[in-house]
Amino acid sequence: MKITLLTSNKKRHNYLINLLSQISDELFVIQECGTIFPGIVPGHYPASPLMKNYFENVDNAQNKLFGNSYVDTKKNLKILPMVSGDLNKVSLDKLSNFLKSDIYIVFGCSYIKSKLVDFLVNQKTINIHMGISPYYRGTDCNFWALYDNNPHLVGATIHLLTKGLDSGPILYHAMSEMKIDPYEYTMSTVKSAFHSLAQKINDKSIFDMDPLIQKKNQEIRYSKKIDFNEKIVGEFLQKKIDLKSKKFQNSMLKDPFFLNR
Repeated sequence: MKITLLTSNKKRHNYLINLLSQISDELFVIQECGTIFPGIVPGHYPASPLMKNYFENVDNAQNKLFGNSYVDTKKNLKILPMVSGDLNKVSLDKLSNFLKSDIYIVFGCSYIKSKLVDFLVNQKTINIHMGISPYYRGTDCNFWALYDNNPHLVGATIHLLTKGLDSGPILYHAMSEMKIDPYEYTMSTVKSAFHSLAQKINDKSIFDMDPLIQKKNQEIRYSKKIDFNEKIVGEFLQKKIDLKSKKFQNSMLKDPFFLNR
């Protein structure tokens, strides 16, 4: 089985690469490279001591859940690195050697546009959205679910890619029972998404799932990166978040997978 993954270069993304390489005959990775120091180096997020504090908590949780993940170079792995944001500037011809797979997965790369998104939609590409759609769509969705005191809506949505952001038909939700602290809890849902997807691809059950069309009227928040600012992060850091304040409701989820300790 050949798999193509479009992703980024953080430790958790490398963990996914290693996981997929174990279940594929060939793995083709188109990997965007951005800063690994959010909150310190200006980029997708502003840089300040407060933002540094927040992202240090995130990074500590990432290290605990994923370790110091480096890509384990194997014969069945081919990687095409590029600067973050360049994905939509590259022609399909230049990507052609990486677009001959049986399964396509998108996780954490730039918002895909033009002919590339048309190609991926036609290939029934799977998108890993870190947030529970249709309730939370956009960026930093699990942060906002905790900010809104909705810990039961922290997780991942595995859905079919469409041109709309996080709006494709849902295959299933990936959740976690690891309610230790907000950062580890959130990061554990990433791990839940990775392992459940690898498992479902490996046993081919992913192909038997009946996609569920999202209902726009169920949306709680559509967040943009501009919303994630120092004021909001400062408020979040002062919150006392009770991760057990609300129970999971299976009726709100699609075929949920739960990661245990």
